[in-house]
Amino acid sequence: MNRPVSTSASRPRRRLASGPANPRAQAVWGIAQLLLGAFIIAASFNLFLVPNGIASGGVSGLSIIVKQVLGIQPAFTQWTVNIPLFFAGLWLLGRKFALKTLLGSIMLPLFVLLTAHWPQPTDNALLAAVYGGVGVGIGLGLVFRGRGSTGGTDLAAQILHKYTGLSLGITVVCFDGLVIALAGIFISPENALYALIALFVTSKTIDLVQTGLQLSKVAFIISDKSEELADAVLTDLDRGLTELDAHGGYTGQKRTVLMVVVSQNEVAKLKRLVRTVDPSAFVIISNTAEVVGQGFKLE
Repeated sequence: MNRPVSTSASRPRRRLASGPANPRAQAVWGIAQLLLGAFIIAASFNLFLVPNGIASGGVSGLSIIVKQVLGIQPAFTQWTVNIPLFFAGLWLLGRKFALKTLLGSIMLPLFVLLTAHWPQPTDNALLAAVYGGVGVGIGLGLVFRGRGSTGGTDLAAQILHKYTGLSLGITVVCFDGLVIALAGIFISPENALYALIALFVTSKTIDLVQTGLQLSKVAFIISDKSEELADAVLTDLDRGLTELDAHGGYTGQKRTVLMVVVSQNEVAKLKRLVRTVDPSAFVIISNTAEVVGQGFKLE
């Protein structure tokens, strides 16, 4: 049974909107995030990855290999690969999907070209892999939040996924793994290892940008005084909750489990509240990556 959220006026609910509510403003906001993300990717790419020969997957990594072997500027390689992939996506995946990648496919190589002469801040390959991975992850996270794409192997992975039945995660890993393997052959095995570090850091940073820094907790409370606890959570903690029907595995008795989602700084207050109402209550508290809804982030 879902209990209503308390309407107490003692504390306003937090609203962390992810962007403008107006559809036109949302579209502009999405484009702005895509452009900013593409610029951050390009800057990180030229400041850290290119000078140290770290080809951490994707078309960007492939362009670094081409530069190391043939001396061609990465921006031209990226345009050369992205444009055919865009038209392939337009033909095979449909206009609606492929057009989302057009702006990113054009602007990312352009930003790469414009920032190509920025001086590198370090020649330490490990530092370059970490900071380059963070920068690319932040940029990609912003692009994804703007519901955009930079094309490249992401688009190729979508095509392979559609026509082979392989999962999207597997297809992305295949393309990135192939680029890193080529880096190990044409640049050096050591650079391929640094590329793996950069790729790992990028993936973790994307997750961080997507879910945000605000951590939340989900608590499951099993108590013989579930009604009193529910009232206390609704009134004293000013949080909504959900009552789950359950049965004891040993006793077979019907029990009520209270599920409550709270912010990080409310955990101590929740535990004190539970101890006050029912010191023998069984409480499970675990991390949750993202909470979307009233009282938390609204999307």
